[in-house]
Amino acid sequence: MEGRRPWLGQFAPTGRYRILVAEEDGHALGWANSRRFQERAAYDPTVETSIYLDPQRRGRRIGTALYTALFELLRAEDIHRAIGGVTLPNDASVALHRKLGFTPVGVLREVGRKFGRWWDVAWFQKELP
Repeated sequence: MEGRRPWLGQFAPTGRYRILVAEEDGHALGWANSRRFQERAAYDPTVETSIYLDPQRRGRRIGTALYTALFELLRAEDIHRAIGGVTLPNDASVALHRKLGFTPVGVLREVGRKFGRWWDVAWFQKELP
């Protein structure tokens, strides 16, 4: 937890940069967040969104509920676009993003590294009225 404090510090209970956590019986099932997309002020009306679900809890519509709740909160903010990246392959996450109105805008090859290997990342965007 101590190592995550700086990361958690970017979120607030109000405003553009939020985190929502789904929990059951004191255990986190997953989270969805919105955070700064780029440092320059010109990008302030754009947020990057992320979602993570406990692999044991997938298929229960938790991701849909988290993202839907996050976008409902963000409607009150001056946000024009949400950007989401999906490490490939991840058919479930691609389907979730498309289901919630994201459109694909491209794939960046081998830009993510985890578990000792390089991964492609598909990028999606969603208009927020």
